[in-house]
Amino acid sequence: MIPSAFDYAAPTTVAEALEALAGAGDDVKLLAGGQSLIPVMKLRLADPAMVVDLGRIGELSGVSDDGDALLIGAMTTHHQIATDPLIAAHVPLLAQAAATVADPQVRHRGTFGGALVHADPAGDMPAPVLATEATFILNGPDGERRVAAADFFQGYFTTAVDDGEILTHVRVPKYTAWGSHYEKFTRVAQQWSIVAVAAMVRVEGGTIAEARIGLTNMASTPLRATAVEQALIGASLTREAIAAASSHAADGTDPASDLNGDARYRRHLAEVLTKRAVIAATGL
Repeated sequence: MIPSAFDYAAPTTVAEALEALAGAGDDVKLLAGGQSLIPVMKLRLADPAMVVDLGRIGELSGVSDDGDALLIGAMTTHHQIATDPLIAAHVPLLAQAAATVADPQVRHRGTFGGALVHADPAGDMPAPVLATEATFILNGPDGERRVAAADFFQGYFTTAVDDGEILTHVRVPKYTAWGSHYEKFTRVAQQWSIVAVAAMVRVEGGTIAEARIGLTNMASTPLRATAVEQALIGASLTREAIAAASSHAADGTDPASDLNGDARYRRHLAEVLTKRAVIAATGL
């Protein structure tokens, strides 16, 4: 339970962090909140020669208004996401999801950007961010690069962040007039999601005008339930119509089978949880 020896850098600016990354070679890890990295280092499943701690870079933390979007620093904690008034007003889905992450201790240390770059398919933040159609802002040796959420998650624990790059901010469009809900299924409290659904809907004149649905743990990456989204557009605001649209939740998914449930069970959960999430988002 003791990590191997490693060199340590604690930069105070993004420029200093990039310089430390560039000088460390290939065997380097970035430390955000440490809720995933430190446990695997203690087990020596990760054994970096250098750790670059981002915790002292103030510009990477906080939420600000950016016109038609919110700009969220990568080092913003889950607790900050869950309690920030701008997020509550404009993208409440993120607050709802962040409030379900692990326990209070983890939410106060774990970071928004760290969870996204870690890209655990059972993690709670990637699917809501995917559903919001956010943009990831990366900084590296060649300057700033922006990546759409649809292109960011590339595989199991794999993202579009290249060697030498740092995720600095996530730009999330505002969904001020939308209803939202994050529905998570676990066997015990504070567990990773067996399946979860992030839902946002815009209701107009008694029908659903637009919908965004993100799925957690239904493949090696978070997924958009596009078949459900399309079926919801123009649907009447009834439980029956929502149930019919939600029956497509598992279309195009590839869930794993493990001790928590097989693929068939997860597909069933996706349908049930999507129906619950959309009903809650509409306020029915």
